[in-house]
Amino acid sequence: MSWQPSNDPVLGDPRTCDALDLIIVPRTRDLGDGFAVRRALPHGKRQMVGPFIFFDHFGPVQFMAGKGMDVRPHPHIGLATVTYLFDGSIMHRDSEGNIQEIQPGAMNLMTAGRGIAHSERTPDVQRRDGQKMLGLQSWIALPAGSEEIAPSFQHYAAEALPTVKENGFTARIIAGSGFGVKSPVSMVSPWFYTEVTAQAGTSVPLDPDHEERAIYLVDGEVEIANERYEGPRLLIFRPGDRITVKAVRPTRMMFLGGDALEGPRHIWWNFVSSSKERIEQAKQDWKTGRFAAVPQEHEFIPLPE
Repeated sequence: MSWQPSNDPVLGDPRTCDALDLIIVPRTRDLGDGFAVRRALPHGKRQMVGPFIFFDHFGPVQFMAGKGMDVRPHPHIGLATVTYLFDGSIMHRDSEGNIQEIQPGAMNLMTAGRGIAHSERTPDVQRRDGQKMLGLQSWIALPAGSEEIAPSFQHYAAEALPTVKENGFTARIIAGSGFGVKSPVSMVSPWFYTEVTAQAGTSVPLDPDHEERAIYLVDGEVEIANERYEGPRLLIFRPGDRITVKAVRPTRMMFLGGDALEGPRHIWWNFVSSSKERIEQAKQDWKTGRFAAVPQEHEFIPLPE
């Protein structure tokens, strides 16, 4: 999706367990037609968790018949986008010629590298009939040495991703490893992303081996070290501690994180880079039409002035 700066998300509960480093309450923005976005990253006190540099929670929203989402073609550099849906469908088109309907539970990883443009729209059938939409979009900052790799797109349907079912909870391994299994998604740096749904009273472990870890509570409520937290919240943990998350009521959450990058990143509009000069180049490339066109598209989002 295309990004515009907004006020920082707000800090959450004043009391925290010893293992928690930061609690972020995502700030809600209405993008029109009742389409709400909650932004957890970037934050004034935390730019990234592992390589996760952007985290948006959109919906739930009910589009009436004839209405839908229309994110016109826009550019990215230096990052990979992850679109993950719980409800609804999005039609992805990009300047590499990839056209893919994104459906709930599927993994969709678009690596921008040296540059890609894409659009995200409601598919024709869902626009005609109306649909409910709920999902997440994350940006993964690329590591030094890989920021200018060739753009690419990976798609794995929900049934192609490994799923772990234990008493009281289910985990879908979207990227990286979790609960003893590994996703088939290729990555250029170590990170992980897992959807966990848990019944009330169920305890779920968070792997201590990852360098940086967080849990995004989509909905529900959890208890950690005798403290309770309701969604939506981003709970960022200190390294190394063993964490057990107990669902107080039915809860949907995302486990995420990975290895910290070698340094901070500059972020402007839809561009992420370790170099301010590279972002300036990307601005001019988009403004002067040097990005490749997106098939079947005749519109674009202009460079913000």
